[in-house]
Amino acid sequence: MDFNLSEQELAVQKLAREFAQNEIAPHVMKYDESQEFPMEIAKKLGDIGFLGIIFPEEYGGAGFSTLEYAIIVEEISKVDPSMGLTIAAHNGLCTNHIYSFANEELKKKYLPDLTTGKKLGAWGLTENVSGSDAAGMATTAERKNGHYIINGSKLFITQGSVGETFVVTAVTDKEKKKNGISAFILEKGMKGFTTGKKENKLGMRSSDTAELIFENVEVPAENLIGEEGQGFKQCMKILDGGRIAIAALSLGIAQGALDASLKYSKERKQFGKSLSHFQGIQFKLSDMATQADAARLMVYKAAWMKDNGMEINLSAAMAKFYASEIATTATNEAIQIHGGYGFMKEFPVEKLYRDVKLMTIGEGTSEVQKMVIARNLLNMY
Repeated sequence: MDFNLSEQELAVQKLAREFAQNEIAPHVMKYDESQEFPMEIAKKLGDIGFLGIIFPEEYGGAGFSTLEYAIIVEEISKVDPSMGLTIAAHNGLCTNHIYSFANEELKKKYLPDLTTGKKLGAWGLTENVSGSDAAGMATTAERKNGHYIINGSKLFITQGSVGETFVVTAVTDKEKKKNGISAFILEKGMKGFTTGKKENKLGMRSSDTAELIFENVEVPAENLIGEEGQGFKQCMKILDGGRIAIAALSLGIAQGALDASLKYSKERKQFGKSLSHFQGIQFKLSDMATQADAARLMVYKAAWMKDNGMEINLSAAMAKFYASEIATTATNEAIQIHGGYGFMKEFPVEKLYRDVKLMTIGEGTSEVQKMVIARNLLNMY
């Protein structure tokens, strides 16, 4: 058992770290305040292969492992979780759904533009009537004259207004419930396909989140991913991998909070000495470091298991649950260590504190992760 990163993994880590510091850090608060999606930075992410991380070179991807994917998301998210979310959603959801389940013709048609960042992808599962109960969606797709006619809407869609290629789920057979849900590839500009309200959010404010609206959208039958009725099962598999990325994102937030707190505690003086000399602060830092390291082991293990073709339903849920929860704790402690300054936007922990809350909600709430974990445990014994 080797816990050391390989030379290539270290090189990827260094590349991500330097990109975050040089290309993202100077603009973080500008985009957070304006809620503008940083398209220029996204294009640069595409140029260095970070929008096609886990996909083969034959489709324009970087051909990296899931572990390297987790490392990249972690490093970017230390500096700006919003950009970490952009990478995770683009790679792990829309693009990965097409790569994992579409036929070769669809892969060749859509993947090269996605993996190179020429086009951004979005993934439409959540609706206002179905959040954690994903199978309860109301969007429908009716086959007619070589097309599927899609009606309905999707809510809280990452890259919803800036994306150009979309994977969307819809009910094709209501009687079959979750086994009657199918997945389709839609393109921006299709007649009847529009973007609704762009959300005004607590955190992750430069990550684009919007509603998708479908009014008699005609989608070619060949844009069906897999077969009818397979969409829900496909989504559950995609979410397993996606949870590794969200766990890595959470880990990045936790580590970013710790790094900022270590720096501040050494610089800030009270009662004639730096905060780092006080045992109360040392205990907080120790807890944050231990929890971040434990989360890193869980995230990297889940990524390693996926790379080795192992079942990850349990490990991904555990990693996502634990990393998101400790990240929430870490940002809270970071604010406390910073005191009044932690409440000010001049210090990075204020933004991390706002951004982190999504981690216990997105891609399955903490409560859903506990359900997944319990189900696995009960099936083992």
